[in-house]
Amino acid sequence: MTLDLPTLARGFGLFFATAVAELVGCYLPLLWLTGKAAPRVLVPAAASLVLFVWLLTLHPTASGRVYATYGAVYIATALAWLWLVDGLTPRWSDVAGVALALCGAAVIAAGDMRA
Repeated sequence: MTLDLPTLARGFGLFFATAVAELVGCYLPLLWLTGKAAPRVLVPAAASLVLFVWLLTLHPTASGRVYATYGAVYIATALAWLWLVDGLTPRWSDVAGVALALCGAAVIAAGDMRA
């Protein structure tokens, strides 16, 4: 078996786009519920969640493996969101946890690659 880094990178990029779609789809209703945005934000929130679901279907492997790998990328993206959107600096433990999760996701993803 050979490790195909471009394919692995494309997969993780797709997971990143999926995570952003999920975060936006959940963040916009939060803004509405806390009175920081008008109800009209629910329309793009719903569209973002539809995009999230569709993006998850684009991975050509078993759904359980996709969800397991996606979970790690979601953790990393959520912590980037914490920093960029919420304005909070991640702690060392956040960074260490993300590193461990991404290493696990890389093992799962690489183990699914065929020679």
